[in-house]
Amino acid sequence: MYKINIKRPVLLLLSALFLAGAEAQELKSNVSYVDPTIGSVGLILEPTRPVAHLPNSMVRVFPMRKDQVDDRISYFPLTISSHRQPSLFGIMGFSAADSGRLWDRKFTWDQEVTTPYYYKVDLDQTGDSIEFSPAARSGIFRFHFAGAGQPVIRLGVLNKEGRITVEGKAAFSGTEKVQGLTAYFYAETDRPFTGSTFRNADQKQVLLNFGRDARLVSVRYGVSFISVDQAKANLEREIPEFNFAKVKSDAFRAWDKVLGQVNVKGGTEAQRRVFYTSLYRSYERMIDINEYGRYYSAYDHKVHKSDKPFYVDNWLWDTYIALEPLHAILNPAMQAEKIRSYISMYEQSGWMPSFALAFGDNPCMTGNHAATWIADSWAKGIRDYDLKKAYQGLKKNSLEATLLPWRNGPSTSLDTFYNKNGYFPALRPDEKETVAAVHSFEKRQSVAVTLENSYSDWCIAQLAAELGNKKDQEKFLDRSAFYKNVFRREKGFMWPKDDQGNWIEPFDPKFSGGQGGRHYTTENNVYTYNWDVKHDLHGLFDLMGGREQAEAKLDNLFQEDLGRSRYSLWYTFPDATGLVGQFVMGNEPSFHIPYIYNYLGAPWKTQKRIRMLLDTWYTDNLFGIPGDEDGGGMTAFVVFSMMGFFPVTPGIPVYNIGSPVFEEIAINLPNGRLFRVNAKNSSVRNKYIQSARLNGSDWNKPWFTHEDLLRGGSLDLIMGAAPNKDWGSDEKQTPPSMIEHSQKLSR
Repeated sequence: MYKINIKRPVLLLLSALFLAGAEAQELKSNVSYVDPTIGSVGLILEPTRPVAHLPNSMVRVFPMRKDQVDDRISYFPLTISSHRQPSLFGIMGFSAADSGRLWDRKFTWDQEVTTPYYYKVDLDQTGDSIEFSPAARSGIFRFHFAGAGQPVIRLGVLNKEGRITVEGKAAFSGTEKVQGLTAYFYAETDRPFTGSTFRNADQKQVLLNFGRDARLVSVRYGVSFISVDQAKANLEREIPEFNFAKVKSDAFRAWDKVLGQVNVKGGTEAQRRVFYTSLYRSYERMIDINEYGRYYSAYDHKVHKSDKPFYVDNWLWDTYIALEPLHAILNPAMQAEKIRSYISMYEQSGWMPSFALAFGDNPCMTGNHAATWIADSWAKGIRDYDLKKAYQGLKKNSLEATLLPWRNGPSTSLDTFYNKNGYFPALRPDEKETVAAVHSFEKRQSVAVTLENSYSDWCIAQLAAELGNKKDQEKFLDRSAFYKNVFRREKGFMWPKDDQGNWIEPFDPKFSGGQGGRHYTTENNVYTYNWDVKHDLHGLFDLMGGREQAEAKLDNLFQEDLGRSRYSLWYTFPDATGLVGQFVMGNEPSFHIPYIYNYLGAPWKTQKRIRMLLDTWYTDNLFGIPGDEDGGGMTAFVVFSMMGFFPVTPGIPVYNIGSPVFEEIAINLPNGRLFRVNAKNSSVRNKYIQSARLNGSDWNKPWFTHEDLLRGGSLDLIMGAAPNKDWGSDEKQTPPSMIEHSQKLSR
């Protein structure tokens, strides 16, 4: 053995090479493709925000302004109560050159750096700059004071009830209430402030003053939904010292881990930015609010001891079709934990939640989509929860709760009518509402309620079958066919019907229903809702007159004129963005529709439509998302579609094949296996599948199963510029729908 003597210059060289290699490795990380400003100027509705946070964690921070082209920042929230819900505690640091306009001043900005794990911005009027990095229940700011004025940090309560407390010369805390939820924070500065000034006696806003020599002040803080003491404990556990670099590095590693689960080759730089930004967006919700052994539940207003996560904050109407199925692949253990949280909420409140937010159930939109989510998870082998208890809550919501939009609780006379007659009754345009429980703005949405609960009930039937409850299975399968009661065959459209069984007249399939179509539908017209029968597409085709007629009608969806100006359309249907004919790319009920061609023997049209929609509406710029993103609801569709497959019917463990954007997609599965989609020659022109093999065997089906995916292996596609209209066209090879799947369960 020879003893090696490494001199100091050699050590320095090796260190430099190691650091250079580490830096290069970081640059190669998928995190480097993420651009949180994509979609940050909304098309009519809400923009995205450049949120800095850890995956599925409590603290979510972004600059408060109208959108990305607003050049003034008001403050940074310490966190938010829930996605697109009120922010909590606003903080801002700046050099106060004069004593005026300190409390409400906004600051023009420039040179912004946005990543999932780190944020930085310069305030161009004052010369100051601000940095932030997150932990799970805490965060750290660095305020760089470069201006000539007094360095100050402004902190305020953002909602009606709350109070800021100054504790000595280097600590402060606060409480704030929003919609019954109390939030708390505790914070410390790395240097003492010279004084503090409250704006009013209510102590909702405070200025912390620092000496003029203070050029850098760091603020670390923790948040809690339990108490100030718990917020302090969260901080001390997660950020025990003022080490900004460590918080930033830890946050980077957290994102590098989850974004590294899916690796792609090929495509353009812009497409990789769209893909990984979409994957990042898919991790904003749900969030775990268990604070190291305890959590506050707004569902019984108690603090519970638990060593299990407690997840809140989702909008299931937006997320059941793509976001939850995506995480069923990437993190099935988290899916089980989220479902367990929902079951706990049911036990605590008496109802299965609709939109389970931090401040309680926010029963928006339509449908009982907790049933869809749980049925889909169970079908995919995610079963670490009490199915009997979940089923009890889902059945209660279907049979005993009201189905009215934006309501949860006991049933009404309209629900009694639905249970007896198999459809939700509509009012004629000149009729006034007679049921007090109907939301004054959201109306009855009668067609959408019938369609979405038909699907929800089909999902409950699948769970009843799993539990061996044949009677309930048959009952809910019968209810799953209620959608047929609102299809008007001679018109070829879903159509509202009154309580006497008469079709509503006059009715324009393109434009009737008032603002957002809410008298009859949800944010979209019946051109979209014609296809909202995810569980029984073959039954729908029969109503339309057969496969050929259904295919022609689907073609027409993408080709039909608006029949009016876009101004007129959007005045009534502001959610109908990303238009292609009557098809609406910017709203969730449309996501599955381009894949329906697979069920009609024309998968080449799915390939054509999907690539056109991705290329047109999902770009790597400020306008790159065509509708309300809704915390992963829309971008999960992008992740799936760019990978080349999509779950058309959650509840049936099958993926429809589309047109992969990349030449290689590799998914690292939690079971240790790898599933690949190889799309040889894929490009902007070469979007059509010429042939396919699944794990080495010829494959002529435009779908594969979740079991195929979990086994690992590869789906190998040869792509070309001209469609192969024979591939996947055999009627016997189309994806399974209700009848086939239910028969399989019954066996």
